[in-house]
Amino acid sequence: MKPIYTRNRIIGLLGGSFNPAHAGHLHISQHALKALGVDEIWWLVSPQNPLKKASSLADYKERFSSAKSITKHNQKIFVSDIENHINTRYTYQTLKQLQKRYLGTKFVWLMGADNLASFHRWQHWQKILRMMPIVVFDRAPYSFTSLSSKTYIRMQKSLLKKVNFHYNTYDYAIPSLHFMRLKRDEHSSTEIRKKLGIKAFIRHNER
Repeated sequence: MKPIYTRNRIIGLLGGSFNPAHAGHLHISQHALKALGVDEIWWLVSPQNPLKKASSLADYKERFSSAKSITKHNQKIFVSDIENHINTRYTYQTLKQLQKRYLGTKFVWLMGADNLASFHRWQHWQKILRMMPIVVFDRAPYSFTSLSSKTYIRMQKSLLKKVNFHYNTYDYAIPSLHFMRLKRDEHSSTEIRKKLGIKAFIRHNER
């Protein structure tokens, strides 16, 4: 849980299994902090992604610990256990609770292009589009797939060419989506697990 006062701040939310957390997650977060004008990034570590088999995930405590370890030198990235704490299964439920708990705080949903490609499979994905602005980060090899996805096609009329989420300029019309291109990072949780095996979340972060 987030213990500090957050009113009148812009928080970027990056959700995922973090199985394991890796340099690619940091790459996106650091770029968002610089380019979007957000005050802080919260990593929402999911206890169980509904679209993934439980057997494919490491233990929650280990995934959470790996995320804390890799972000320990960045004070503007906070690893949150709120989904585990309030027992939410779907992203729209978590976002609803965050907006309720942190009145006056502005949130921005951040995700990679791979998630945009499958976003229409998320529970109540249309509701998420209406809850807060969404920024999608270019991620190979999913860019072309994401740009032909059901969500991207639906959101074409709501695309933002430029964004700056400083508090005074936050109030874009919702739904809104911005596709952000950035220097690509080679890291992938899937590839790390293939190379390092079941203890990838430990071995990767020990480097």
